[in-house]
Amino acid sequence: MAHIGLTPQTATALGGYKVVGRGAAGEKLLSDAQKVTEAGAFAVVLEMVPSDIAAEITAQISIPTLGIGAGVSCDGQVLVSEDMLGLFNDFKPKFVKRYDDLGTRASEAIAQYAAEVRNRTFPAPEHSFSNKSNVITS
Repeated sequence: MAHIGLTPQTATALGGYKVVGRGAAGEKLLSDAQKVTEAGAFAVVLEMVPSDIAAEITAQISIPTLGIGAGVSCDGQVLVSEDMLGLFNDFKPKFVKRYDDLGTRASEAIAQYAAEVRNRTFPAPEHSFSNKSNVITS
């Protein structure tokens, strides 16, 4: 599987997370997509590519395209689970749709657990074993 457009490994060299392929650079992306197809890739990820360029690439190559911030015309879509679930709140790419805010919910649950441990309300008797029985009940 090939990967063109923004590659996170090189984002710092590009000056951060930026759209790749605007203007004349779109022709280079199309050329790159054709080259990876000819080289035997079975699919190509298009990351942070303008949607019109992604649509053109998808129409012109014979392998599936998977978009991450590349618009609706790709053959499939990819999102990083930590982004879509809201586990990482320090950075949110424009193309990410947050389906939940698990980071906040997890922080709240961890804070509640820590408070109950400090207040000695956890573990409660129902979370502890007695010396009277070997039976474990749920």
